[in-house]
Amino acid sequence: MFEKIFAQIQAELKVSTDEEYRILIRDHFNMDVSNFLGVRIPHVRKIADKHFRELKGLEIDEILTLCSQLLETKIYEHKVIAFHWSFKCKNSYEEKHFKIFERWLKTYVDDWSDCDDLCTHTLGSFIDRFPEFIPNVKTWTGSKNRWLRRASAVTFIFMARKGEHLDTIFEIASKLLLDNDDLVQKGYGWMLKEASKLFPDEVFEFVIKNKDVMPRTALRYAIEKMPAEYKKAAMKKA
Repeated sequence: MFEKIFAQIQAELKVSTDEEYRILIRDHFNMDVSNFLGVRIPHVRKIADKHFRELKGLEIDEILTLCSQLLETKIYEHKVIAFHWSFKCKNSYEEKHFKIFERWLKTYVDDWSDCDDLCTHTLGSFIDRFPEFIPNVKTWTGSKNRWLRRASAVTFIFMARKGEHLDTIFEIASKLLLDNDDLVQKGYGWMLKEASKLFPDEVFEFVIKNKDVMPRTALRYAIEKMPAEYKKAAMKKA
């Protein structure tokens, strides 16, 4: 059955490619587009939804196996579909699936878009459901892999938006505080920004405490949604 669905997905993506969009993405984001077909993401998700309905009746393990097969192609649009399908299975997650999602992160994520898609949806909802895996996510802060370090922060965006795990969010931000990778800085800054929407005073206090050493990239992300007076105080140089 999957061979038929896979062939249909490939055919539908092929007729929806947009070379101008592909070049725009390459130039705007300075991204490697060698594995990017050039299909606009809303249309990719529409294709994903259409074919997910054909998987009705399959167990989650079978669906995640199909997701892994899509990921093995390393085609960007296939990754979008795989991560979309895995998130649709969120109500069926079990503890054993952490190893699968972590393997996907380590094996198939190779740009910020992949990282954010997987982490703010599938991994974020998994950790929200099984917080006992939070220590596993914390270990990513010390990885040599920039995407794992970014993932340690953006996975908690899911919880930050719900007002949960604030202490862990500050712990991860502290571990990543002096990271010299700008995409990691933007990742933990984004996490702090989301947390600031419900906890502006607490996040402001964290920023003020660390502003003299926090990279300006991370600081600007963190304070983006704060009141004007907070922003002014945070940006003021010592």
